Amino acid sequence: METFEFQSSTKLIFGEGSLNRLGEIAAGMKFRRTLLCADKGLVACGYVDAASSLLEKAGVASFTFHDFDSNPDASMIERGRDFAAPLDVDSIIGLGGGSSMDTAKGVNFLLTNGGRVQDYWGYGKAAKPMLPMIAVPTTAGTGSEAQCYALISDADTHVKMACGDPKAAFRVAILDPVLTLTAPAVVTASAGFDAISHAVETYVTAKRNPLSEMFSREAWRLLEGNYERVIASPGDVEARGAMLLGAYYSGVAIESSMLGATHACANPLTAHYGAEHGVAIALLLPHVVRWNGELVGGLYSGLLRAGNRAETGDHTAQLAARLEELIDAGGLARGLSSIGVPRADLPMLADEAALQWTGKFNPRPFGAAEALEVYQCAY
Repeated sequence: METFEFQSSTKLIFGEGSLNRLGEIAAGMKFRRTLLCADKGLVACGYVDAASSLLEKAGVASFTFHDFDSNPDASMIERGRDFAAPLDVDSIIGLGGGSSMDTAKGVNFLLTNGGRVQDYWGYGKAAKPMLPMIAVPTTAGTGSEAQCYALISDADTHVKMACGDPKAAFRVAILDPVLTLTAPAVVTASAGFDAISHAVETYVTAKRNPLSEMFSREAWRLLEGNYERVIASPGDVEARGAMLLGAYYSGVAIESSMLGATHACANPLTAHYGAEHGVAIALLLPHVVRWNGELVGGLYSGLLRAGNRAETGDHTAQLAARLEELIDAGGLARGLSSIGVPRADLPMLADEAALQWTGKFNPRPFGAAEALEVYQCAY
C-alpha cells in the first residue's frame, strides 16, 4: 500500500453571507490590529469598507494595503512590509483573489522573519513564528486560501518564486459566494479555468496520493459542472458557490500533490507577454493533457466519471475536447499566436519553462525539449 502524508491546518467556513462572521472570527482569534491586504478593485467595489466595518464593530483595528497588482512581485511585497512594520500589527487578512492572498503571505514572511522574498523560495525556510491569517477569497480561482505557498515574481527576472512554509497557511478561510458576484466576466472566466486546470493537473502529478486524488475529482465535478453556468448566468449564487468550493478543493489538492507542465509553461507567457494567468493556462492545458496522455491517459477516466461523462475509447482525447469546450464557453483564447507570441520565441520560452518548479512534478519527464514540444503543439 502507498505511503503518504496529508495535513490541512485551515478551518473552512463556507456559505452565503459568511463574510458577516469576519469580525467575530477575527476577535475570536485575538486579532487586535490587523493588516488587510486587498487589491484596488476590492476598495472600489466596497468590500474593503464592509470588511473594515465588521472588524471595527468587533474591536479590531484594520490597516489596508493595496499597492500591488495581479502578479505581485518582490518589490510589492517589500512595500507591504514597509507599510505594515510601523503599525504593530498582530495579524493579517487576505481579501480578494490570489494576488491578495499571496501578498498577505509574502508580507507575513518578511514582517516576521526578515530578509528578502528570495530567502523563502522553496519550502520550510521561515525559522520564526508567523502572524495568524484569515483568507477571504472573492474569486473562484487560485485556491491560495487552502495552501501554504505564496507565488511571488522576482521583480527583475519575472521568474515566479513558490515560497512555502506550514506557518504561512491561513488559519481560517471564509468562502462567501456572494463576494464573487461582482467579479468581471473576464475574471470569472479566466480564474475559473485556472481552478479547472488545478483539478486536472493535481489528479495526475507524480506526487499525487489517494487523498489528493479525492479532492481533485470532487473539484473537477464541481468546476466542470458549473463553469458554463456561471458564464451564462453570472448571478447564479448556487453555481458561484460550487465554483468557489471547487477552487478550494483544488487548492487542497495542490498543497499535497503540486502541479505540472501546464503551469511551468504558462508562467513565462505571463512574464514576457503580460498574458493573464488563466488565459495562459487555457492556451496550454488541452495540449499538455494530450502530451501527458501517453503516460497517464488511463487516469483521466476518473475525471470523466466524476463529471458523469460517458466514456469513449480514448479518455485523453475526450478530456482534452471537453476542456476546449470550456475554453470556448469562457471566451478564452486558443493558440499562442493569438496573444502575439512569435514562433521564434518558443525555444527561449522552453528554456525558461524548464526552470519552473512545477515542471518537476509533471507525470511525464519535463525539460526544455519537452516544453518546446508543448509550445509547438499549442502554437
